[in-house]
Amino acid sequence: QVQLVESGGGLVQPGGSLRLSCAASGITFSRYTMNWYRQAPGKGRELVATISSAGGSTNYGDSMKGRFTISRDNAKNTVYLQMSSLKPEDTAVHYCNGRFQNLNFWGQGTQVTVSS
Repeated sequence: QVQLVESGGGLVQPGGSLRLSCAASGITFSRYTMNWYRQAPGKGRELVATISSAGGSTNYGDSMKGRFTISRDNAKNTVYLQMSSLKPEDTAVHYCNGRFQNLNFWGQGTQVTVSS
């Protein structure tokens, strides 16, 4: 059974930081490109960041560049998203996604709320 389990979300003040984690099981994690997406209320799902299977290549959404860092530990089957300089517009449910060939798996999401 494939599981992607996100953790680390919560309430943070503007300018603060959070680190999200996504622990994978049931897949050969090191084969998968891993992504973080987010969905704010009333909006579509937006790509936040992506990291290649070995971790050598990363990409970010335009509004996240310079503030967010995606990383992975293939020995722990875990992908991380370090978020800094958070803004109220970063408030959203954040989802972990894993893709390999025609396989595509999603986590249940973790809420990030940026508010004073």
